[in-house]
Amino acid sequence: MHFCMTGQYTPKALNGILENPTVSRYEAAKKLIEAAGGKLISMYSTATNGPGVLVIFDVPDPSSAPAISGTVVAAGAIHNVNLTRLWTQDEITKVRQKAAELRGSYRPPGG
Repeated sequence: MHFCMTGQYTPKALNGILENPTVSRYEAAKKLIEAAGGKLISMYSTATNGPGVLVIFDVPDPSSAPAISGTVVAAGAIHNVNLTRLWTQDEITKVRQKAAELRGSYRPPGG
């Protein structure tokens, strides 16, 4: 399952970045995600609402995604985190097919 996590770096993290500007944040994210059984798909720096990050990753167990974001927040690396489930085109096709099946059997109350 694919997820997108965004957040802004905390002052503590920004100080660490300024003290060690060549340290790879990508490798740190990759290591954490792989420890959860997942795969880092891509990682971008952002400037919206302050210096931040956008990470797209794939995990086989959906409970791993909030565990990953919680670990990063607890470590003081980022705050204002948003975690969004992403759907591949194959996955969303299945969702649409299921919705089409259910459509005929659903009647809203009073409708």
